[in-house]
Amino acid sequence: MMQISASCRADVIRVAAQKTGTLAWELAVIRSHGLDRKANLSIEIVDLASPEAGKVALRAGTADVMVSDWPWVSRERTLGAKLQFYPYSSALGAVMVAASSPLKTLGDLKGHKLAVAGGPIDKNWLLLQAALKQDGIDLKSQSSIVYGAPPLLAAKTLDGEMDATLNYWNFCAALEAKGFRRLATMEDVLRKLGTRGRIAMIGYVFDEAWANANKDAVARFIAMTREAKEILAASDDEWTAIAPLTGAPDAATLHAYRDRYREGIPRRPIADEEADARVLYKVLAQVGGRDLVGAATELDPGTFYQAIPGD
Repeated sequence: MMQISASCRADVIRVAAQKTGTLAWELAVIRSHGLDRKANLSIEIVDLASPEAGKVALRAGTADVMVSDWPWVSRERTLGAKLQFYPYSSALGAVMVAASSPLKTLGDLKGHKLAVAGGPIDKNWLLLQAALKQDGIDLKSQSSIVYGAPPLLAAKTLDGEMDATLNYWNFCAALEAKGFRRLATMEDVLRKLGTRGRIAMIGYVFDEAWANANKDAVARFIAMTREAKEILAASDDEWTAIAPLTGAPDAATLHAYRDRYREGIPRRPIADEEADARVLYKVLAQVGGRDLVGAATELDPGTFYQAIPGD
């Protein structure tokens, strides 16, 4: 466990994060600018090998905060674990194709080989299927679908083994830097399903009882992370400083990460985020079923944390 800073009276918050994840970028900015000291917080980083390890740490009480998605938080709440969610990023994935690809619309994916990051119940994949079914297209049966790990599928797409890939935002950004183009963004897909704006699918997740007992510390934590995001939004030099953490192999990839990260900084009221989440949860419940959302067909009303003034 690494401690960012310490103060004899600072409130300690244990944050579970992967060294290679985007949260590590934000934490590095917090450390280098002393934002934790300014917020009178001592941030202890619990290193993770995988996102699943973060869920285990949160459940076991060895971490206070991690990053995950609101469908999981809502499902956990229905199962008795009263977790809460606060938006972290609205950076979304996309369907990527080569610049020279003849594919022009999502409907053109019929009959082609599509690489899908994750598995059969990956949320982006389920939402893409739901959107295309509105146009009478059953992508799962009308295309050749290959599931796999995001980096592997990005590499196979780059090598021309796949006609297109549905991947997570950072892998899409890396493909963009190599000259690939976005056939459609997940934002396009979600609008087709009834959302009104860019929705933050992932956020900071914490236990509701812990948050209620530490409201002031949570408010300072969120203000601190917002300040870190604004630094990353405004300063190109900051991206040069965190470049080694991003794993970007070249300047073009780093710039693509920077631009897509900036697009994904949440700026909407929590009520708007929650309203769109309710729309999408119903879609996920219909197409993903119990394997994805459990028994609940609607977003649990306590999923979104709403104790921050001005939100």
